Amino acid sequence: MARITTKYVCQSCGYNSPRWVGKCPNCSEWNTFVEEAPSPLKATRKPAGARSNIEPVPISEIDHDETPRLQTKMEEFDRVLGGGIVPGSLILLGGDPGIGKSTLMMQLALLLKDSVILYVTGEESARQIKLRAERLQATSATNILLLAETNLDMILDVIERGVPDMIVVDSIQTMYRPGLESAPGSVSQVRESTALLLRLAKTRGVPIFVIGHVTKEGMIAGPRVIEHMVDTVLQFEGEAHYSYRVLRALKNRFGSTNEIGIFEMHDSGLREVRNPSEVFLSERRQGTSGSTVVASIEGSRPILVEVQALVTPTSYGVPQRTTTGVDYRRLSLLLAVLEKRVGLRLGTYDVFVNIAGGVKIDEPAVDLGIATSITSSLRDVAVDSTSVAVGEIGLGGEIRTIGQIEKRVQEAAKLGFKRIIVPQNNVKGIKKNGEIEIVGVDRIEKAMEALLG
Repeated sequence: MARITTKYVCQSCGYNSPRWVGKCPNCSEWNTFVEEAPSPLKATRKPAGARSNIEPVPISEIDHDETPRLQTKMEEFDRVLGGGIVPGSLILLGGDPGIGKSTLMMQLALLLKDSVILYVTGEESARQIKLRAERLQATSATNILLLAETNLDMILDVIERGVPDMIVVDSIQTMYRPGLESAPGSVSQVRESTALLLRLAKTRGVPIFVIGHVTKEGMIAGPRVIEHMVDTVLQFEGEAHYSYRVLRALKNRFGSTNEIGIFEMHDSGLREVRNPSEVFLSERRQGTSGSTVVASIEGSRPILVEVQALVTPTSYGVPQRTTTGVDYRRLSLLLAVLEKRVGLRLGTYDVFVNIAGGVKIDEPAVDLGIATSITSSLRDVAVDSTSVAVGEIGLGGEIRTIGQIEKRVQEAAKLGFKRIIVPQNNVKGIKKNGEIEIVGVDRIEKAMEALLG
């Protein structure tokens, strides 16, 4: 009898080892190796000499009929997906515990009244799902079929008896296949379950939403191969102390990954935020130092946000540098430019930078707003409340060209701002707008003079 060999698999990245090790050599995580037996589900190799009837087809002979996307009637959600749900796609939705993933999926199912939705839950009972539906005031929905089951083979039997129009699996870490000896949530179980759902989506043409857990670092739990297998990876994020939620696509085979959808959490569920700029600026106080309005672009949507900075004398040997919503390394770069090019002495001051509203901005076009807020707080001089600042700052102190400048100008004019500070090279490409004054600057010193006087 052949000896059954086992292997040790890292539950964080899927790395295989013939023996147990404390630290994974691939992802450097500790105590993540679990012993797993070989999978009996692997297909046997084809006998020698066997032939296949499958032949490759020239790409010019493939019929391409544009399949209409499934509109969800939730504009923010459709925008992130690229215009709607593509039939036969496998979509992975990740997010922190309690952020609202299940609520989002339930509301999505309620909006698709003409489609039959199979909601598979492995974490909650059918009664708990019913309680969520009561909170969403949708207990009379007849298009949602609930199935509280974790055995994926039994779930497939139910689907074969009547293929629904859409499937929601909550969550993939609770699903398991009886043929595998590893526990539910392990790397092999998650990988095999996702592969089975992928084949189901492609062969039946049914869109499947898979909810996934995240690690403490905010990454989707399980092997990274899952993100490569699915068609779209959605991240549902938000600050714990804010009611706003941001849905962004980390991967999308059928659309852009730059679009975001913004929602607000209420007792009755999630509500779409149609005008995020107006919401994020609603609590802005005018005449306060350290506050600058910047125009950011998320995908094709311009968003105006408030950049706040607080500069205070330090009480420690090493000054603090704290950021919320912006990259810490970008702040360090801007502080070095302000010291070298503007002459500010920030070595004895603590610097705190925050994007109001809990939004995360990672584009360099907000550099000018951050630098202006820091200078304003240090000098205790308020920034012009009727102005918007936008521009990337180079290491030489120059204000560099940015993209989609017209959308930023139009959004600032729509919200009633009188002036916008933009890079000098962007001015010639902007159509004149009588509602707002466009000021071009090529150096950070000129920008400070225009905004702070």
